[in-house]
Amino acid sequence: MNIELDALFHQPGWEPLDDVTFRARVLEAMEAPAWVVDGNYSAVREMVWERADTIVWFDLPYTVVMARTVRRTVRRTVTRQELWNGNKEPWSNLYSFNPQKSIVAWAATRHGVYRRRYAEAEHDPRWAGLRFVHLRSQRETDAFLAEVTITA
Repeated sequence: MNIELDALFHQPGWEPLDDVTFRARVLEAMEAPAWVVDGNYSAVREMVWERADTIVWFDLPYTVVMARTVRRTVRRTVTRQELWNGNKEPWSNLYSFNPQKSIVAWAATRHGVYRRRYAEAEHDPRWAGLRFVHLRSQRETDAFLAEVTITA
């Protein structure tokens, strides 16, 4: 089962789900016999990691992340692609410098923060039981995905 955190968190009109309800919905989804959590939210990170066996860290270079974020955001905005719960990328994503209002600004300001956070977690004794897969390039990502097997 794929648990997409954005789909759980972003309610119609981009209203955020409150933390208590968000945690409850993520916990409920993780009751499945096998799951993959797609996303990274501080409100649920610890409870997900406590139940996980592997953390896949896509640590692509800043320029790659930003180019892909801008390209994806422009495409979604122009095509009016529906994302989660009827939401569509707002035009402000293309011009706002406020990370709370623009995924482009958020990606630009959070890349280094998450890089440090994951590097620390990878060496934190609390998470010693987790397998960290640290992917630093598209080539490493492609090789990793080619070896992934899906079991039901």
